[in-house]
Amino acid sequence: MAFRWTLHGDGAALPPGEVVRPDERLSWPRTIGIGAQHVIAMFGATFVFPLVMGLDPNTAVMMSGVATILFLLITQGRIPSYLGTSASFVGGVVAVRAAFGGDTPAADQVVTGAILVAGLVLVLCGVAIHVLGVQIIHRIFPPVVTGAVVTLIGFGLAYVVADVYWPQDPWIALITMVATFVFIVLFRGFLGRIGILLGLVFGFVLSWLADLVFGDITAYNAATAAVGTHPRVSFKGVADAAWIGLPHFHAPSVQASAVLLVLPAVIALIAENVGHVKAVGQMTGTDLDPRMGRAVLADGVGTAVATAVGGSPTTTYAENIGVMAATRVYSTAAYYVAAVIAILFGLCPKFGALVAATPGGVLGGVTVILYGMIGLLGAKIWVENRVDFSDPVNMVPIGAGIILAIGPVTHQITHDFSLAGIALGTIVVLAGYHLLRAIAGRPVKEVSGGEIGFERDASG
Repeated sequence: MAFRWTLHGDGAALPPGEVVRPDERLSWPRTIGIGAQHVIAMFGATFVFPLVMGLDPNTAVMMSGVATILFLLITQGRIPSYLGTSASFVGGVVAVRAAFGGDTPAADQVVTGAILVAGLVLVLCGVAIHVLGVQIIHRIFPPVVTGAVVTLIGFGLAYVVADVYWPQDPWIALITMVATFVFIVLFRGFLGRIGILLGLVFGFVLSWLADLVFGDITAYNAATAAVGTHPRVSFKGVADAAWIGLPHFHAPSVQASAVLLVLPAVIALIAENVGHVKAVGQMTGTDLDPRMGRAVLADGVGTAVATAVGGSPTTTYAENIGVMAATRVYSTAAYYVAAVIAILFGLCPKFGALVAATPGGVLGGVTVILYGMIGLLGAKIWVENRVDFSDPVNMVPIGAGIILAIGPVTHQITHDFSLAGIALGTIVVLAGYHLLRAIAGRPVKEVSGGEIGFERDASG
């Protein structure tokens, strides 16, 4: 069924109550239009997060298209989904860059090498889920643990806003943050879903106008890691970039210590995939649990392939699930169209250079919202699953792990190896929870399928 779809009805009208199933399609012009909607829906987060992680947005956008095609092939066209850039790795990447030289080509290689290994681990998790069943996830990562990991991934990035982005232009960061608040809440429908992107564009334009009116700013410069006088926005890279060309590919470099820093994100990716696949199953009236392992495996393959050439980690996107819910079109043909469009976008280096010119102050105003939203999504998992924090088995390891991540606290293991922040917090949460459960003599409480998952907003 990979490239064969049945025309739904006349290919034009969609009567009330009917849906276009994954193995169906509308007419090709309408399918192309819906595919373009999917590109717009995923676009904001898919290029914002590579920017935050210091990776090439052109490569990320192009490889998201490649990863999506791989996902559709591996799941045999049964699960319509788009694989965009994952936010879950941001904390680990920040830690890796701090340990391996910051924003340098060598650090880029170490970052992508670490994420590639995490992608392969996700592949193995997919195989395990396929063989053992989806309930294995609920036993190892019950909602209290999954929510904690998601929370500490978000809140563990607070120091990045405070120490890196916000000092570069505090007033632009503050105004961008407030404007993004308004965009997310004021606008409805599609505009509301891309509120983060609108805030970033607003801050970019505001920074450019501030350069024209007030001149250069004297503040912390991330490029030199020192205070200096410089323009907020520089278009030199945009002017030098070609209109058509390949994005910036690079080979990964695997370092064991860096791998440990990004592995906690695998838990969040499993939670995202399980939740999103179940959401698609509910909307299409199909039991997709037997294909859950394939979906997780396919996301791991997408992440490994993307980072093998310098791209970003991938995950299924709730934004695109929202498009399907709004259009009632679940055709995988539309996703193939979206993937091809994304690949074509990646062939414009000038676009990537424009994205890379985003000022640090703007990123400060946007990321303070993104990181906070990620953190609160973990709390959302707790609320939806009615986690009991009066139970010390739940409260003690979770609270300790989150504090270690927010610190961020560093624990020296050997002379040249340490665990810090999100990685340390995740280990304490996971190991501490199961240890206390064993001491207390209680089995892990089973949850009904799907409760482990969560929906993302425009954060990606």
